[in-house]
Amino acid sequence: MSKRTLLFLTALASLVAIVLLLSSFTIRAAILLLAGTATGYLLCRSFIARRNESNSATLIGSVQPEDETFAQAKLFEATMSGMHEGLLVVDRDMRVVVSNEAARRLFNSSAAPLDSQRLTQLTRNPAIYSAFLDALQGNARSGVKVETFVTGRRIFDLQVVPLTPRSESPEGAIGIFFDVTRLEKLERVRQEFLSNVSHELRTPLTAILTFVETLESAPTDEENSKRFLSIIRKNAARMHNLIDDILELSAIESGTVKLDTREAELSAMVDDVLASLESQAASRRVTLTNNVELGTIVHVDPTRLEQMLTNLIENAIKFNREGGSVVVKFEEDEDQSRILVEDTGEGIPAQHLERLFERFYRVDRARSRDMGGTGLGLAIVKHLARAHGGEVGVESRVGEGTIFSIELPRNGKLIGE
Repeated sequence: MSKRTLLFLTALASLVAIVLLLSSFTIRAAILLLAGTATGYLLCRSFIARRNESNSATLIGSVQPEDETFAQAKLFEATMSGMHEGLLVVDRDMRVVVSNEAARRLFNSSAAPLDSQRLTQLTRNPAIYSAFLDALQGNARSGVKVETFVTGRRIFDLQVVPLTPRSESPEGAIGIFFDVTRLEKLERVRQEFLSNVSHELRTPLTAILTFVETLESAPTDEENSKRFLSIIRKNAARMHNLIDDILELSAIESGTVKLDTREAELSAMVDDVLASLESQAASRRVTLTNNVELGTIVHVDPTRLEQMLTNLIENAIKFNREGGSVVVKFEEDEDQSRILVEDTGEGIPAQHLERLFERFYRVDRARSRDMGGTGLGLAIVKHLARAHGGEVGVESRVGEGTIFSIELPRNGKLIGE
């Protein structure tokens, strides 16, 4: 390997180390693509030159010298091994010249070597093949969306540029695969959230405007006026509760909510929550029972645990049968404590359980809205449990009832420590 090449790759290694510390995706993408293009061009030309020399040496019967191309490729691989982005260099015959570990994982879950394989052997994805083919014809491609399913569904933003010396046709092409799976998921969640918020606010707002217009445009008797005002108040309260829950959930997710964790007596806390919901339970003839033993101590933020219990027990009352029951229990083992809220309602079909703690997800949308739910209560419970280092779970059987569980770490330690 020449000193010039060695110095170039050493400088590149330093540059990549700095790039990996940057948080900006755009800046990292630009620098990595520039550095990868220059290095890919150098190695691609070196690989082709060595291959040609090898073929000539074979024809005249000379001995193959030490494989400098291999050494260069290994140095390049070591330089790029810390990259999360997959990097693939192909020659003009669409054979892989160099690949880093991220690219090997992308095309092959066993991370087997890709060198000397044709691109068509690695993937049948037309978007990938088309992007590299265009680059070999001298046309750079960027923003190519690629989906793979080797280790689950993953989404990549592929950028491919030709390796072109001045006034010559491309010697090959270099492609960088930026993993945007998480960004795509966050964008989808954001869009769903905005759509759901708009829908949830539109319904009560429409009702408020309708009855206000009725009161303004037509004379009504006192009884109807009171009924209309009651409906307006109910929908305004629903909007207020929804906005409160959105702000609360946003604060919890952003980490701005600080927990005041300390020892708390659970049985007394459950008694307070049941007392606050007693009138609501009585209206549906639902019996509330506290089976937590006196003296049970948990390490929690008492205010936040009361909030979680209130949400779960209130749901258990709303979606219970007339004359049903709600029981609060406590279990513990060496690692964690579990607070259980059991009801005798109609149960939740299995297909809904996995998504039950998502924002605005409802099993029965119409019934939930009629009962005044915002669709955010269970999401708040989930995030508060995780803020405690714990988790929330649910088990349900249709026709028998549902059990929600809050799993909390013992002695203030995270579960699994």
